[in-house]
Order: sequence, then structure tokens, then C-alpha cells
Amino acid sequence: MSILDRYIARQFLVNTLALFVILCGFVVVIDVIMNMDRFLRLAERVGGTEDDPATGLRRVLVAAMLIADLWWPKLLQLYNFLLGMVLVAAMGFTGAQLTRQREFIAMMAAGISLQRVMRPMLVVAVVLTGLQMLNQELVIPRIAPLLVRDHNDAGRHSLGVSAVALTDDGQGRLFRARAFDADTGEVEGVFIMERDDQQRAVRAIRADRGVYRAGGWDLENGFAEPRGRSPAGGPTPVDRVESSLDPDRLRMQRFESYKHALSFRQVGQMLARDTLADTAQRETLQRIRWGRFAMMISGLLALVIAMPFYIQRVPTNMVVQSLKCAPIAIAALIGGILGASAAIPGIPAALGVFLPVMILSVVAVAQISGLKT
Repeated sequence: MSILDRYIARQFLVNTLALFVILCGFVVVIDVIMNMDRFLRLAERVGGTEDDPATGLRRVLVAAMLIADLWWPKLLQLYNFLLGMVLVAAMGFTGAQLTRQREFIAMMAAGISLQRVMRPMLVVAVVLTGLQMLNQELVIPRIAPLLVRDHNDAGRHSLGVSAVALTDDGQGRLFRARAFDADTGEVEGVFIMERDDQQRAVRAIRADRGVYRAGGWDLENGFAEPRGRSPAGGPTPVDRVESSLDPDRLRMQRFESYKHALSFRQVGQMLARDTLADTAQRETLQRIRWGRFAMMISGLLALVIAMPFYIQRVPTNMVVQSLKCAPIAIAALIGGILGASAAIPGIPAALGVFLPVMILSVVAVAQISGLKT
């Protein structure tokens, strides 16, 4: 990199980091202000006992520790959600600074094309997007139990135990459990209803305990009883049931946000199971798997689309340029989010999530081609 490239890259990176600190600090402060009573009540219980609850300074310190414990993993996830918007905003501030100091004019006087300004900012944006990908695939899955907690769960590092309501496993079976330990993935009090093609019950399986291994549930003290029009007979032992309903899907059912914490490999393992026969579930998993990459690319394309509004040959009112750029950049970012989450009839999910990327690519090329330099 030349001195000019390093100068622009450093200025863009500083603006990006400053915006992240400001936005994340704003989010945390607003949340703490709105939920301070909940944190203080929780601090009384955590920092003391029923007979001697925490008070005074100890209560405040425990509350501060609970706030930090709740928010540090959420800030890592917030980085992934905010990166696209922050890159566009940081580029706007960088362009405004260079325009105010007449540095674009100096560059053109030296025979340097204004398109050169885009290169260092794109390099920084690609590096930050690479960190976003590593964060999503390596860090977020490891701290997934910490991301689904609410304010009352601050300080607790486990998902806990809950009942599993009747759930279709994607192969016509109905699965229920008295208790599901979301940390170990084990179930207790298992009840599985097998049905025929007409959705009529043909067999009921019960077990004291179940552990998911290699694409199926290994049952402890499992037995099956015929139901409905099935031939008469007594209970028969059942040691294993092949099913695509694994602990990750049960966690996704219990915690709506858990699906966003799964890595590409984890979703791929779920899709690789032949037992996952439900087309709708496969489409959902495909959107989760590929949608995150479509959003990353859409964020970079939104940055490219917004650049010509701020890279100008002559000093320009940046407020007016921001008003022109904002609706286009926001539409590009929202388009990437909608494309990654909304199903498009008739188009496979793995292709549909990239439809906004295809459209934004054309707009980005047109924007770069129209840059006056």
C-alpha cells in the first residue's frame, strides 16, 4: 500500500471503530436504563442470600458484573448485525472529511483517479467482513447458550431443562418429552407417536431416557405398543429410533434466535441426514446456511453503491448527499436481509438468498461506471 492508501484506510478504519463503539454503547446504555430495576433485583439474590440480600455498594457491583456477563456475548453478535450499516456510515464520514479538507482536489491535481479512493476502503471492508465470517462460524456457535438468555438469566451459563411439546420430526412422527436438557441434549420421559400415510397413529414408543447419536435417538428402557388399526400385540422392546429431530432442532424450537448461532458445518450436518424428509424444514435450513453469506456480500455491495455519493470532484454539501444516499443504501441493506430470510416461491432457497446480491451487483457496477473523476 502507498502512503495515500494507508492514510485513507486508517481514517476509514478509525471511523468504523468509533461508530461501533458509539452504537454498541448506545444500545447497552439504553437497555441498562430500561432494565436497571431487574438487574438490581437479580443482584440482590445473586450477591446474597434470602436472609441476607446484597445491598448498597455490593448490590451495585454485582449488578455491574451481571450487565457485563449478559452483554459481552451479545456485542459479538451485534457486530455481525451492524457491520453493513456501520461500513456505509463510516465511508460517509470519511468522504466528508476528505471533501472538507479539499483532499480530493489535491489528488486529481496530482493525476490520481478518484476511483483510487475506493480501493483502501474496500480492502478494510473485506477484512472486517472476513472477521465477521470467522466470528459467525467459530465464535458464535461456541457461545450460543449465552446468546439466548434474557435479563433474568444474567449470570447463568446454561440453557436449563424444559418440556418438549408434540413436535413433528419431519418423517411423520410426533415427538414429546417430559424434560429436555438443552445443555447435554438428553431427553427424559420420551413419547413418540408413529403415523401412517393418512396421519393415523399406528405405534406409540415410550422410553425413560434418550440420547441422540449418529442420526438417531438411543433409548433407555424403550418399548413400543401398537395403536389404532395395527395388529394386536403386546409391548416390544425398542432400543433406537432414527430421526432428524436432533438436539439442535429442539433448541431452535425453544429459542427462536438459536438458529442464527449455528455454524455452516452444523447446518450442513443437519441437511446431510437422509431422515430429514420435510421439504419446508430443508428450505429453512438452506436459507440459514447460505443467507448469512448473502448478507455479507450485500453489505459490501451497499458500500460500493454508496461511495459515489461522497467521492466528488468538487466540494459538495454532504448533508444533501447523505439525504440522497440514505434511502438507496438502506434499501440495499434491507434487501439483503429480506432475501436471506424470506422464501421466494419457485426458486430454491440456496439460490433465492442470492437474488438481492445479483440485483445489487448490477447497481454497483453502474454506480462505479458513473463516478466522475
